[in-house]
Amino acid sequence: MTQESTARKPPRPVHPLLHKLFELYPRLFGARFLPLKLGVFEDLVAAHPEALPAAELKTALGLHTRSNRYIEAVASGLPRHDLQGKPVEPVAPEHVHHAILELYRRHSGRSPEQARQRAVAQLAAAVEASGMTREAYRERFTASDDNLHAMLEEALAVVAQKGARREALQNAFQASGKSVAEFAEMYGLDPKEAKKLLA
Repeated sequence: MTQESTARKPPRPVHPLLHKLFELYPRLFGARFLPLKLGVFEDLVAAHPEALPAAELKTALGLHTRSNRYIEAVASGLPRHDLQGKPVEPVAPEHVHHAILELYRRHSGRSPEQARQRAVAQLAAAVEASGMTREAYRERFTASDDNLHAMLEEALAVVAQKGARREALQNAFQASGKSVAEFAEMYGLDPKEAKKLLA
């Protein structure tokens, strides 16, 4: 036996109800996971009392929501979805924030610098998507862990730089007297990106 073959772990068996959930709701439990609406457990039990026994369903959903793929979906800021696969509500900023930090913890052992860069980028996106000011976000999500605190500060600095760039571009655009398309061409910007930045 080679060292490589002994190092590989056999794949974990998949809970049978997760197969059933995939059959019933491939848009939620298929190749791409989506954040589930709050109260989805009750909806599933009500819709399929025979096929999805409550105790087993609770275990299966626990496995599903603790999986890397599900946590990645939450960290990405996708909205929560109902059983029909329709977006019904945003994921709360604290859930997005904690999902990002959980992914960082899970991936930092293998490639710490890459995991950190990814977490900082995701945190910056989460700050922007939250609608909170940088100060309000910092106050709400201050971490006692120095490393996590430093990552948040780095993400807040990224948001501040983006904001300053956007403000500078808006000022330059207003002073230019050009159309958005002309301004984009003048600064070498993608017209769609320029429209977003100047909105």
